[in-house]
Amino acid sequence: MIKKFEDKLLKHKFLIFIFIFDASLLLISPGTGKESFSLTADYILEMLCVVPPIFMLMGLMDVWIPKSAMMKYLGKGSGFMGGLIAFALGSFSSGPLYAAFPIAGMFIKKGVSLFNVFMFLGAWSAVKIPMTLFEASQLGIKFTVVRFLSNILGIIVLSLIIDKTTGADEEKELYENVSRLMDD
Repeated sequence: MIKKFEDKLLKHKFLIFIFIFDASLLLISPGTGKESFSLTADYILEMLCVVPPIFMLMGLMDVWIPKSAMMKYLGKGSGFMGGLIAFALGSFSSGPLYAAFPIAGMFIKKGVSLFNVFMFLGAWSAVKIPMTLFEASQLGIKFTVVRFLSNILGIIVLSLIIDKTTGADEEKELYENVSRLMDD
């Protein structure tokens, strides 16, 4: 019983640290402490709104999309089309970047190439189509096109560099660790 409690404490040590930090701040500087507690609560509520749908999507992907299909369209031999699909999946997403990492983990578990995982993460972080449309209306088409094309080029170059500099042993270890984490 005590071991289970200790395991739960260790599992949630970051949340406990934040709570202790906020409480300490409340004692030292009540105004700042209240603001810190408020920001912490807002962030937790945001996470509770974003994370459950992401995990539902991951569960559906795990069940509905066979590994062979993922490897065919996004695996090592998928070439240009695989990169394009990964980029499109990231571009049409919505939500904060932390929501992309569980999906990237699912991709790795399903055998998606590292290049395509990096393309997906890059597109999610920098080239969201809904935000790009808003940006064009606020900052102009010319600016948006230049930024969009620069981001595409940067994402491709960085994805290639990271993919090519990741050794076979590192890649194997990454795939094993992600698969183990996703199964837990």
